[in-house]
Amino acid sequence: MAEDELENNGEDGEQEEGGSKPGRKKKLIIALAILLLLVVGSVAVTLWIISDASEAETDTETSEATEQPAREAAIYFPLKPEFITSFEVRGRQRYMQVEMNLMLRNNSAVKDIELHMPAIRNALVILLRGQIYAELQTPEGKELLRQQALNTVQQVLEAETGQPVIEQVLFTNLVLQ
Repeated sequence: MAEDELENNGEDGEQEEGGSKPGRKKKLIIALAILLLLVVGSVAVTLWIISDASEAETDTETSEATEQPAREAAIYFPLKPEFITSFEVRGRQRYMQVEMNLMLRNNSAVKDIELHMPAIRNALVILLRGQIYAELQTPEGKELLRQQALNTVQQVLEAETGQPVIEQVLFTNLVLQ
């Protein structure tokens, strides 16, 4: 009987060990499943947060774009006839011919430009006559002249109308000989 009890205990011990292995496997599978769910959940939450942030940026950009007024189309007003001036360079007569266009965006300002054209042309002639021929031969000199012409026209129009109106002075032709 003692042997039977030992054998029964031995069988019960084997059953407990055998029963604990499948239990350990079940616990391990459950733990891995929970870990996998946590990883998938954190990835999903991260993607959701990122997509909300990018949508908020897009909404902000869209609202900023709609708040800014549409820029009016450019209007080009040619100054006709072209300007011709002469220079005395080392005993030789040199000439400069310049065709200019005024760029503006307000169509109603065209009437002001036409009205004050004599004052604009006078100021530009004085500006062109005061130039140094050698400086005009460089790209920097031409750009400086363009900027000075812009400032001159804006000053005349601001004195006459109260607004500079002109956005750019563009040289459409500039010949030095």
